[in-house]
Amino acid sequence: MWNRNVETFLGCDGTYEDSHIVIFGAPFDSTTSYRPGTRFAARTMRAESYGLETYSPYQDLDLEDARAFDGGDLELPFGDTERALDMIHTYAKNILEGGRLPFLIGGEHLVSLPAVKAAAEKHSELAVIHFDAHTDLRDEYLGNHLSHATVIRRAWDILGDGRIHQFGIRSGERAEWEWARAGHTNLHPFTFAGLSEAVTALKERPVYLTIDLDVLDPSAFPGTGTPEAGGVTFVELLKAALSVIRGCNVVACDLVELSPPLDPSGTSTATALKLLREMILALEADFIRPPTA
Repeated sequence: MWNRNVETFLGCDGTYEDSHIVIFGAPFDSTTSYRPGTRFAARTMRAESYGLETYSPYQDLDLEDARAFDGGDLELPFGDTERALDMIHTYAKNILEGGRLPFLIGGEHLVSLPAVKAAAEKHSELAVIHFDAHTDLRDEYLGNHLSHATVIRRAWDILGDGRIHQFGIRSGERAEWEWARAGHTNLHPFTFAGLSEAVTALKERPVYLTIDLDVLDPSAFPGTGTPEAGGVTFVELLKAALSVIRGCNVVACDLVELSPPLDPSGTSTATALKLLREMILALEADFIRPPTA
């Protein structure tokens, strides 16, 4: 089960036994409502990662010194949503029970739900920090309660009020905004205003960080299924993600909603990869060996 993937993300070629982070792909986009293609994200990111340096000038850290294991992509049944979610849940749960941090690469945003469930089963006080353009708080979409448009509502079913913190949100039905503002989630629209306060409040809590990459403005990240104008910049997202990782006890995380076919230039994939590198290094910062003199 824990054999290293033949082609790995750049610098993530350690063994499972020596790892702190286990990266895996969930290539699933069966409930995508607008433009599909996120099933190709992890595969494309692996291939394109070799155009990126392992060294981060942002953090003065290098992936060559990190301990990340690439477990490859799950083989998910596209026509069976519940079975696919069960498979993701089992895989994430096994990683957590092994004392490691699951880092999921989507796939559409629904793939986050079983990973959140697995983390909540291990950590009873789990909180979620959610970066996204969309509320994802519908109770159902086109009659389906399991959808990329309902994923955070289903996470609320698991966690309850006051444990989900949303940032960058700029789209959703009126009913979703009203439901959030009734106190069910802590919704911060448009920007990352309020994030530092949330990080401080959650300092002692286990945190699941989920990043829907469409939180970025489409001018910087066109390769996503449901682009929304008015998003954040890459630097803003990078700073926000690093502040969460450095300030909280992140026990699991994900990057979702990159759709490589929608950006033939490769810019969106390169952007996602740079964020992935920085997140891995921040998560590994306490474990990375200091450089030798």
